[in-house]
Amino acid sequence: MLFCKLKFYIDQYYTILVNRTNQSTVIKAAINSLLDKGVTDKQDIYTKVVDELGVPRPTVRRVARDLRNELLEKIQILQSDTKTSTATVEVTAEQ
Repeated sequence: MLFCKLKFYIDQYYTILVNRTNQSTVIKAAINSLLDKGVTDKQDIYTKVVDELGVPRPTVRRVARDLRNELLEKIQILQSDTKTSTATVEVTAEQ
């Protein structure tokens, strides 16, 4: 009996986790689509995503924050790669 209850809670948690992941993916795609269309006002983006997808505004803000952090990490990687390449060229040129 205890095992059945435990399995139920694990399955329920997994479903919530998967749904949240899928929902985040859909919200990120909607935000990116609006950005690609040239929408630049953050509040306007939030409102349009809420209206289109019917998700709560706090959820859209959380996913937008996650998306922003992911993009900043990628930008930092690209910037650090550029700086490393530049430093290598400068050292090689000095020798």
